[in-house]
This record gives sequence, structure tokens and C-alpha cells, in this order.
Amino acid sequence: MPPSLLNEAEINASAPAEIEEGATLFTVATEGSETRYRVQEQLAQLDLPNDAVGTTNNVSGSIVVDQNGVVMPEQSRVVVDMASLESDSARRDNYVRENTLETQRYPTAEFVIQEAPGMPNPLPTSGEAQFQVSGDLTVHGVTRPATWDATARFDEEGAVVNAVTRVAITDFEMTPPQVGPVLSIEDEAGLELDLRLEREAAVDDER
Repeated sequence: MPPSLLNEAEINASAPAEIEEGATLFTVATEGSETRYRVQEQLAQLDLPNDAVGTTNNVSGSIVVDQNGVVMPEQSRVVVDMASLESDSARRDNYVRENTLETQRYPTAEFVIQEAPGMPNPLPTSGEAQFQVSGDLTVHGVTRPATWDATARFDEEGAVVNAVTRVAITDFEMTPPQVGPVLSIEDEAGLELDLRLEREAAVDDER
């Protein structure tokens, strides 16, 4: 895997220094977290389309939920190191990094969470819930609104969340890659987040 372009300060930049009384802080654990893109490509040697999948576990971030179960956007974001995405083809990966994602200029993607309609309140310590997560997705220096369908499995330590959405590559001012035997790639891409969220703090409101 190529070395990360992020230093430790950048990786932890989204972690809030303080949270308000009654709020709960979740941090994204590197172990157990992964993000993926999934695009459909047509290869010259195949009659049927093929899914190209790139993955990385270089994911960081935090989510803060106040005592009323409302996400606090200024303290809730997920950051992905785009240069560390890998698929089953090094040739594809190099082309995507250099020409599509331009990771030297735009090393990260960021999702700032604005709201999570349907998320249970109070936050449970067991069980499963399905809800949506909406916010602002920035890729390739371009920000667009995005809504993810999420499933969370809660436990005493936090939660494991799987979230999926679909975006148009050209909406982020990127050109779908065509390299080697790839004849064409669909403009629409699937994005997937598997996040292990660790419950770091819960401040009791004593008023």
C-alpha cells in the first residue's frame, strides 16, 4: 500500500477538543474501519461489465451527538486518505491517483455530517438501527450534498456503522478513468463506509 500523505496532526485535525455537557463523543477507530469505492467498468476482454473496487482503512474522524440526540456538524466529520486507496490493479490505482483524484493536490476526502434523521435517541448500548446520515461530501476539492443509508450495531463500547451512497463522478469535476483494457466506466460510483466508532466520552448534565 502506498504511504499515507497525511501526518498525525492532519489525521487528528477533526477530533474536537471539548464537547458540551450531556454530549457523547465517538471517534473513528482505524482498526475495524474501512472505506470503499465501487464503479462499473467495461473491459475489452469481457462481454459483461466488471466492478472495480478500491479500499482503504486510512480513515479518521469523530462524531458528536448532543444530549437531545442531535448531531453537532462543527464537530462531526469523517476524513479519508485518498492516496491509500487500492484495488486489484496497480495500474488502475496509479492512474486514478494521478489523473482522476489528483491526490497530490487533493489528498483527502471529507464528509461533514449535518444530521442523522431516524438515529435512535437516547443512543443505545445494544441492538441495531437503520437511519440516514446527511451532510456535505468534499472530494477532489468539490463539495456536494450527500445522503447515506446507514445501519448501526450498537454495543457498550460504541457502534459499528455501515453506510452507503451513490454519487456522480463528474459532479466532483473528475473524469472517469480509462486506462489499458478499460473501454468505459459508468459515471455513477458507489461509496461505502464501514466505521468502528468508539464511545470516548459522555458528559453528564448536572444542571
